[in-house]
Amino acid sequence: QVRLAETGGGSVQAGDSLRLSCAASTRAFLLLTMGWFRRTPENEREFVAAIDPSGKNTHYADSVKGRFTFSRDNAKNSVYLQMNSLKPEDTAVYYCAAKVRGDVDWQYWGQGSQVTVSS
Repeated sequence: QVRLAETGGGSVQAGDSLRLSCAASTRAFLLLTMGWFRRTPENEREFVAAIDPSGKNTHYADSVKGRFTFSRDNAKNSVYLQMNSLKPEDTAVYYCAAKVRGDVDWQYWGQGSQVTVSS
């Protein structure tokens, strides 16, 4: 069982920055591909970013590419989503997710962290 806990959400103005953190309680962190998803006010679930177990390979949604940076610290069992130049359309509940490398489905989810961006 993997437990994920997000922190770092909040309310900001357009153009501001926020950093989301996600801590994983597992001894198998090095086996996990980590991801961020978001659920918009329209209740759409969107992929945001993913990072492989080594931290060397990342993948971003086009909507956040160049503004968001996904990183991980394997010594701390944690991942981070640095969000810069935030836009009102980034408003959503952000979820940390994990899956065993090679699996198709995301098996583990955090409780979500609200990010609100005002214009």
